[in-house]
Amino acid sequence: MPDFDLKDFTPYLLNLAAETSSAGFQTYYKDRYGMLRTEWRVLFHLGRYGPMTAKEICDRARIHKTKVSRAVSALENKRFLSRKEQTNDRRLETLSLTTNGENAYQDLFREAARFDQEMMSTFTEKEQAILRKCLIQIAEL
Repeated sequence: MPDFDLKDFTPYLLNLAAETSSAGFQTYYKDRYGMLRTEWRVLFHLGRYGPMTAKEICDRARIHKTKVSRAVSALENKRFLSRKEQTNDRRLETLSLTTNGENAYQDLFREAARFDQEMMSTFTEKEQAILRKCLIQIAEL
């Protein structure tokens, strides 16, 4: 039976890479806006894709509905998003960014692009393309 070393286990390596990179970017959204990880992910989806329901965010971002619900409440308390009942189904709400939310999104979007460029700068363009392609393939499993 071959030796198993956790440091070579792909899910472990992916998790380690995700945690390390997320912690690096966390300083921007947490220090500037007091947001938690799920909050900035919800904010990003609304900023990038426009108004949507919490369920649509759950499906698109693959985040559990409880976490999205907490993030929506926190972002609403921070006045980054607003809710509007849908006329055809009052159980559903359309979420959209407020002006403050849009400003925060634009700021964090610029920082995310800069952070990503800096993080990927240690790789050649070819390595970057391969890494992104492989990560996309894994995410679509």
